[in-house]
Amino acid sequence: MVSNISVRLISYSVEIINGEPIYIFSNCCPIKANQYEPAGLGFHSSALGLIGHVEKEDSKDGREDVPIDKKQPFAYSSESYSSKGKKKSSTGEKIQDYYALLALSHLRYLASENQRRKSYRDAALGHHSDKLTFLLLAVETKAAKQAKEEEIESYFKAIQEAYEVLIDPVRRRIYDSTDEIDDDIPTECASKDFFKVFGPAFLRNGRWSVTQPLPSLGDEKPNESTPIKEVDSFYNFWYCFKSWRDFPHADEFDLEQAESRDQKRWMERQNAKLSEKARKEESARIRSLVDTAYRRDPRILGRREAEKEGS
Repeated sequence: MVSNISVRLISYSVEIINGEPIYIFSNCCPIKANQYEPAGLGFHSSALGLIGHVEKEDSKDGREDVPIDKKQPFAYSSESYSSKGKKKSSTGEKIQDYYALLALSHLRYLASENQRRKSYRDAALGHHSDKLTFLLLAVETKAAKQAKEEEIESYFKAIQEAYEVLIDPVRRRIYDSTDEIDDDIPTECASKDFFKVFGPAFLRNGRWSVTQPLPSLGDEKPNESTPIKEVDSFYNFWYCFKSWRDFPHADEFDLEQAESRDQKRWMERQNAKLSEKARKEESARIRSLVDTAYRRDPRILGRREAEKEGS
């Protein structure tokens, strides 16, 4: 039995094979399905790399190569997320920098609630896994693609954790207490540089003040001087300085690990001792700052000279 086969003529030319018709048969290759939408600038960049129109820039710091199109004024970075949003603790260990994760490093503790909420929305939208699928297109092996997916997911979870901490007043206060700050106390400075040196020092430490806003140290101006009463008021404020700063200690006991009520109370007492010691050290540091500034304040020195001349 002969089956009828329908053949469609797809090409004919009188110049080929003496004008005889040409029959072309072909089996299509299996179609490779992709779960990612082949669209967007990231896909465009990866496609250019596959066809050889994009050069790869040599990596000098050990990170994977990133395709860079010289004709484009921008390029996407596929650098590791694990190194982003990190800061060093006092022990040298790298911990998450929550402000950096939300792009608030320039504001840190000064960031308002609205700024924190807005920055979180922007960071969450920009680093969601659905928005970063183009990074996976440049990865060749399955293992590397899985590692990149886990890395992106881990970074997104870190952003969520940062928001949960920074939006909660209690947790944010604890975190801000461990934030890096220049604790150095100025010791030597010329009289003309007094305000330049001690003004920023008081502002740095004023972040811990329960009372806000802070009184101003003042500024040295040619034809203007701070009234001496305001100067005395400034130092009275700092000699009675009240700080909200917490002092979490690396050796603190985890109360949730207590096996009994008595053990929990003992842990609380030990933690309180560590915190009290840190508070005393902090109080002594602030007092040293105020004493040093008071001894070198040109306005205080001027009053003493005037009192000597009057007597």
